[in-house]
Formats: sequence, C-alpha cells, structure tokens
Amino acid sequence: MSADPALRDAAIAVAGLVKRYGRVDALKGVTFSVRAGTTTALLGGNGAGKTTTLSILLGVLEPTEGDVRVLGVDMRRDRLAALPRMNFTSPYVDLPRRLTVGENLRVYADLYGVVRPRQRIAELAEEFDLAAILGRPYGTLSAGQRTRVSLAKALLNGPEVLLLDEPTASLDPDVGDRVRTWLADYQHATGCTMLLASHNMVEVERMCDDVIMLRAGEVVDQGSPAALIARYGRGTMEEVFLDIVRGREDDDSAAAASREIAV
Repeated sequence: MSADPALRDAAIAVAGLVKRYGRVDALKGVTFSVRAGTTTALLGGNGAGKTTTLSILLGVLEPTEGDVRVLGVDMRRDRLAALPRMNFTSPYVDLPRRLTVGENLRVYADLYGVVRPRQRIAELAEEFDLAAILGRPYGTLSAGQRTRVSLAKALLNGPEVLLLDEPTASLDPDVGDRVRTWLADYQHATGCTMLLASHNMVEVERMCDDVIMLRAGEVVDQGSPAALIARYGRGTMEEVFLDIVRGREDDDSAAAASREIAV
C-alpha cells in the first residue's frame, strides 16, 4: 500500500480488502481511500458490505486479506495506536441502557483517556442540549435524545476520524438537520475526516465530497455526488443509487456501446 502516494497520504486507505465467511465473500478485494478533512459516503444496498467495512476499520473484525490503514496506522498490526484518535456512532448500537446519560459519557471518557472529562462532558452537554437529561437512564430516552447522546459520545475524544453508520436514521427532519449541522461544524472546526454510511441521498448530496458505491462486496463506482449524477445522466443521487444497486448502469453501458458500434 505504501507504494501508492494517494493511499499512503489518505486518512483512511484500504487495498485488496477481503472478508470471507466460509464460502461466502462479504468483501471481494475492496480498494478505496478517503482524503483527510473530507466527508466520504460509503453507499450500497443491504448486504453490499458497508457494515463489514466499517467494522474492519474499527478493528472489530479481522479481514481475511488486504491492507487497512487509518491515520497512517496499519490496523492489522497496531490498531491500538489509531483507535484513541477515532470514534463511531450508529443509531443501531445502543449505549448501556441502565446507566444514566452522564454515567455513560463518563465511562466512555475514561475509556478514551479524555483529559478533564468533566469539563469535556459539560461542553458537549451544552452543545447538544443534554444538561436536563444527564441524570436519566439512557434506555428511557427518545430516538432523538439517544442520537444526541450517541453523537456526544462520538465526539468525546475529539476524533480525527469519525465513522458514521446512518447517523440520522429514524429522526424527524428537524433533528436530522441539526445532526448534519453539528457534524459539519465539528469538521470545519477540527479538520476531522468522516466516512458516512447512509441511505439518505439528500444527506449524501449535502454532506459528502466523495462517494464510494459498493455492490455485492465490490466497489463498482466512485466520484463526487455531482460527478456521479452527471455520469449517469440523472437528476439526483437517489436515482444514481437505484441505477447502481439494481445494476441498470450495466444496461446503460451496453446500450451506449451498441450505439457507438452502429454509428
């Protein structure tokens, strides 16, 4: 991987990533890079390999083959050097439900070795309007409140790389817009690199500099939202997403080739 400057200098870089379960390949030689300080979308239908990729980047799963680097660190050999500089949020991963919001944040602050944890928690409680619920058990919160708490948890350690798995899923438009604004403000203030898995294509168009399209464990296309929309002759990323997930780009390519031959 180090021979390729584009991969070596990226905040996130994977090359030839394979994850095999028995005879099933969840990832089939995935290669991509994410430029530092940008937001990149990792898109695909259910089963495309998004969650598997995020889990490998977090060090939760060990790849069968391939190289994985985050912030220049080889995650297969020395992931503990990178993990304190990263964080993750997903509405599908609950925090301990019996602990209060404040207790959860203190536990994670300790796990990440946050300096002056009380001060940091107070700052995030003010930013995300959590002061009134710090003493409430996490399991009693609404979906919007849980999202705010999970986002505060994800920013506790001031991460340089933030992995986002559908951060606004199941939220009303107001809370979803606030989450996107918070993330954009954090990136602007810190230069954080974000990798976003989402099914919200409006969110992708608004937030992302680049898009990586997965299908059946393989990268099938990559580019900025505007470039992909132009390439597929569509009006929105949602239309592009449907074309790729349903394999219609192959039909369009074949039709274009036939027209060229006829001419």
